[in-house]
Amino acid sequence: MSAVNYWMIVPAAGSGQRFDAELAKQFHSIGDKLVADYTLGRLLNIPSLKKILVPCDPKSEYWTRVSAAADKRVELIEGGAERVHSVLKGLRALSDIAQSDDWILVHDMARPCITSADINKLIDQLQGHPVGGILATSISDTLKTIAPKKTVSKKNAPQTIIEKTLDRSDCRAAQTPQMFRYGLLVRALETMLAEQQVPTDEASAIEYLGKQAMVVEGRRDNIKITHREDLIIAQAIMGYQEAEQCV
Repeated sequence: MSAVNYWMIVPAAGSGQRFDAELAKQFHSIGDKLVADYTLGRLLNIPSLKKILVPCDPKSEYWTRVSAAADKRVELIEGGAERVHSVLKGLRALSDIAQSDDWILVHDMARPCITSADINKLIDQLQGHPVGGILATSISDTLKTIAPKKTVSKKNAPQTIIEKTLDRSDCRAAQTPQMFRYGLLVRALETMLAEQQVPTDEASAIEYLGKQAMVVEGRRDNIKITHREDLIIAQAIMGYQEAEQCV
């Protein structure tokens, strides 16, 4: 049996309007570099990755400021309307060179604090697994399910009430990379879209097929840039990681 290959897809076509209506979050700065430069730079530290595909707007002038995008293993391709479409475009771009049993790792461009140790841990623990799995962390906050409260007067603002408290020991916060077999991931995403369902992440598409993905415990500092203050938090995290030499 020939050795499998590892391919990375980093969707970056979203406009990030919740973060900044004018500038996608991957082009915001952390210190003297852009978020995208940090993320791609860390992924390039993994020598087993044969290629890193970035579904995005390749014509954006900001990519000329991302030095890591010039690496020979990085390829910018046209992205899709939503994350799932971008990931599928990345998968189809690999159709002539990837084998069905090859591994696909999908990572959020907005997670610049990912460490080589966590990626290697994911790869090592999933070796030989027929499906794949994800990085995830335990949850320390108490989780509540909520619902809108009915109001009698139209003048009253909508209110939200707590329905119940969840057992957080049964919950995990999903992170990226998420890593699955090439052929299985293509089938999972295409099946959901054909049935007019939109997966929230790659693992949810795998679940839709009735397959079980593994959970690999990741670092809690692998945060996703979602709000502006996250840029400050990410800079502090990366400073700590560099001091700890775990990048």
